[in-house]
Amino acid sequence: MRTYTPKPGDVESKWYVIDATDVVLGRLAAQVATLLRGKHKPNFAPNADLGDHVIIINAEKVRLTGNKLQQKFAYHHSGYPGGLRAMSYEELLTKFPERAVEKAVKGMLPHNRLAAQQIKKLKVYAGAEHPHQAQNPEVFELTQVAQ
Repeated sequence: MRTYTPKPGDVESKWYVIDATDVVLGRLAAQVATLLRGKHKPNFAPNADLGDHVIIINAEKVRLTGNKLQQKFAYHHSGYPGGLRAMSYEELLTKFPERAVEKAVKGMLPHNRLAAQQIKKLKVYAGAEHPHQAQNPEVFELTQVAQ
């Protein structure tokens, strides 16, 4: 029996909207990474972009457990010597809540060119409004254990 390889024309891409209110950041990122890669589909292939588009709203209301708000830092480098910058997640969630969610999801994807293509299908918004109503996104309910 030959192995089935999905063709780019065979891909059915859906749009999902996820409300991040009071959802733990890591659990949210794991679910979103699965949707972006297409691992929830029966025709998943690790070398093809079969994932769906994901819209995350209310990114500013995402939760971190424990003391991560004060003790966890988000790092980035300017590219110049001595250019490492650190920002606590408390400050990051107040100034740039979209970046906190994008950084978590990007870390859950493989680090290759295909993941760079898949992360473009992620749209994150701090508030409850998003400009993607024309795509008729379905509401995706996260199933998580109560904390």
